[in-house]
Amino acid sequence: MAKEYSVSAKIYPTAEHDKLSILNMLEYFEKHGALRVSDLHIKVGSPPAYRIDGNLVKLKGPAVKADMAKQLIYPLLSDDNIAKLRKERSVDCSYRLGTLQFRINIFMENDGLAGAIRALSMDIPKVEDIGFPNNVWHDIINRKHGLVLLTGITGAGKSTTIAAMIDRISEKSACRIMSVEDPIEYLFPQKYSMISQREVGRDVKSFHQGLREMLRQDPDVIFVGEMRDAETISMTLMAAETGHLVFSTLHTRDATGTITRILDYFEAGRQAEVRNQLSLGLAYIISQKLVPKKDASGRIVAMEILNNNYACANLIRTGKIEQMYSQLQTKTRDKSDEKMITLEKHMAMLVKADKVDLLEAKKWANNIKSFVDAMQQS
Repeated sequence: MAKEYSVSAKIYPTAEHDKLSILNMLEYFEKHGALRVSDLHIKVGSPPAYRIDGNLVKLKGPAVKADMAKQLIYPLLSDDNIAKLRKERSVDCSYRLGTLQFRINIFMENDGLAGAIRALSMDIPKVEDIGFPNNVWHDIINRKHGLVLLTGITGAGKSTTIAAMIDRISEKSACRIMSVEDPIEYLFPQKYSMISQREVGRDVKSFHQGLREMLRQDPDVIFVGEMRDAETISMTLMAAETGHLVFSTLHTRDATGTITRILDYFEAGRQAEVRNQLSLGLAYIISQKLVPKKDASGRIVAMEILNNNYACANLIRTGKIEQMYSQLQTKTRDKSDEKMITLEKHMAMLVKADKVDLLEAKKWANNIKSFVDAMQQS
């Protein structure tokens, strides 16, 4: 059925151009770069809109109609995905075009068919270019075990940061790297390591199944695309405790909130057990945001980094999560059991380096008082 629809069919009329195909719309990402143009949103009742430097910008044209939405979206789907969409009312998939990989979520909503299309460059950036506020990434890629969590809102660059670190591990170590993702975002080239990537829905039924099978496949480094449920979290923590370096993601805004979110997945009777698992298995939490640059040339990463040292592990184990922020504020020296930083401190560094506007930084800070204090420090 997907063959009835063409990516090159001219569908959407605009005021500035002739009709656009979905292919034309995707080529716009290549022209301007996935770092600046991150998403395309298509929905019935509104013109298509790109997310440019974090802001939605609608095309100058009419609202998308139901038949128009289908003709724009269906060419990106396989017959199996179209069948799944009709049955489950949403589907995740990916699409490759030139130097970009697109992560696609198609779903039904109040007005009809809608799609959210995220662009990811196939070129994995160097870890030095990500924007870490310190050299903690050196310690992370040299670890042999432990859980490294990247957190932040959708579009905060979590997958990019993980990809950069895994790619560097692959360059320097002869190890077995395995991932389970939904969908696969970055395709890792085979370097010194051997890498296998599995996609949920195509190669494996679920994150949990993929992770369970993975533990029998002799991995050294594991990437779990997202910890979505208690079962997956439990297996991810077990993998981190039993001699694997594990990377994963969560949608949380800060380090302490990440701990709370993980515990919230479990009923009260299990939380003490999970706190103990976390205290033993967690290595780092990196919470990040992409903040508009002062010169309007794109966005720059701002990070909060928690290193699960002995003091933090003890706070997790005893449930004193609210006290962890003070560790982020004070354990900032260039020592293996420190190298922490608050988001507000990193944001202040970016403002002082003239990379981010002061008012913009205030908008993105989690704790405005902490940010003001960080700005007043020398």
